[in-house]
Amino acid sequence: MPVGEIALKEACQAVLNGQPAWAQAHIDAWNAVFKAFGAKPKRTPCSAEALRKRVLKDGTMAALDPVVDLYNAVSLRYAVPVGGENSAAYYGSPRLVFADGSETFDTLKEGHPVTESPEPGEVIWRDDRGVTCRRWNWRQGVRTRLSASDKTMWFILESLPEMPVDELYAAGNMLTDGLEKMMPGLRFESTLMGV
Repeated sequence: MPVGEIALKEACQAVLNGQPAWAQAHIDAWNAVFKAFGAKPKRTPCSAEALRKRVLKDGTMAALDPVVDLYNAVSLRYAVPVGGENSAAYYGSPRLVFADGSETFDTLKEGHPVTESPEPGEVIWRDDRGVTCRRWNWRQGVRTRLSASDKTMWFILESLPEMPVDELYAAGNMLTDGLEKMMPGLRFESTLMGV
């Protein structure tokens, strides 16, 4: 069984076992952040909560792609939103900003490509070409979506103070250890940023 699929299976079991103990406090903090910029977390929850709800409902999660499976496993296991992006698809640097509402976001609706715009004041990840992720970490765009065949990738693990810092480091290590198993010779750099 591939590394990502094994990690995903183990992470689903951790969620079903109620781990980690601080998970709900971290999810609740994300809900408060989403409410602060006008999002409705019951309708558009942070990515970690959406994944965990799916596992609690279905008891498991289907494998999609080795790298995506791995970063979803990290998100589930540590109740932390994790974004994985194809950095070669970026125009300029990624940045977290408040939307003015004129930006474009390429996504899929019922399997068909569509272009949307975020709400003014919505927190978005973007590059020089448009939105790469809406509502901070709720929905990823199509253009920068990651797959195991991509050669240059970047990941972001987005934690709030309710997540212990040592657990954030453990989550990062789970991601890099898994990637190294998938991609021998992998070169990576890790940076802890705070605000």
